[in-house]
Amino acid sequence: MKKVISFSGKGGVGKTTSLVLFLKYILEKNGHINILVIDSDPDANIADVIGQNIHFSDTIGGKMKVLKEKIQKRQLPLDVPKNQIIEGDVYKSIIELDKFDIIEMGRTEGEGCYCYINSVLKNVIDTLSKNYEITLIDSPAGLEHFARKTGRNVTDLIIVTDPSKMGLHTMRRILEITKEVNLRFENIWVLGNRFPDNLTENLEKEIEKLNDDHVKFLGVLPNDDEISEFNMKGENLLNISQDNLTYQKAKEIFSKIL
Repeated sequence: MKKVISFSGKGGVGKTTSLVLFLKYILEKNGHINILVIDSDPDANIADVIGQNIHFSDTIGGKMKVLKEKIQKRQLPLDVPKNQIIEGDVYKSIIELDKFDIIEMGRTEGEGCYCYINSVLKNVIDTLSKNYEITLIDSPAGLEHFARKTGRNVTDLIIVTDPSKMGLHTMRRILEITKEVNLRFENIWVLGNRFPDNLTENLEKEIEKLNDDHVKFLGVLPNDDEISEFNMKGENLLNISQDNLTYQKAKEIFSKIL
């Protein structure tokens, strides 16, 4: 069964770290399957967390910048539809690593709205995901990501929150917007990150208050100094020890999804 799993939530709650821990778990459990990681956040943090240096020109944003310049200079071939050129550029943005592929949205440069690049990714994500058994998406912090229906082909939505009022507020707003724009997911999970044990029950109660059987409590990950050190030094989080207690907890939590 193919899975398209999106990590969402307020900026700074640990979406990227949670995604990479999930990726490590998948590689350990099913290292032979085809995996695509999509960093649709303009801040593009995944490459940093896994120790990769991806140049702007290799991102969708970089290729869309070049395309925009060609359109303005009327340098595109007249016999090739623009959507075909765009789709080709998106496929060229796929970077093949040893055990999985990654594609970065990238930022915009100069003036202009980011809507166009979001629209491109939205239109090809379904086609891309069909070529992979598991697709992991790091979603941007902005709620407009959901308002534009960018996550329409996601099977599992994981909303990450930290132990803060702002994190919980964003969780509720994401759920409200997905209903407003009629986004449907097979599963919606809430993951607490950097949660102390004494606040776990509080998160479960907040989920109960939603009164929505479709929203399920996934679990909580504790604060971890070793992970913080990896992130601070720019070391590949996939190389964190199998014995790391947070990773052990992450494996237990993510087994509910796979």
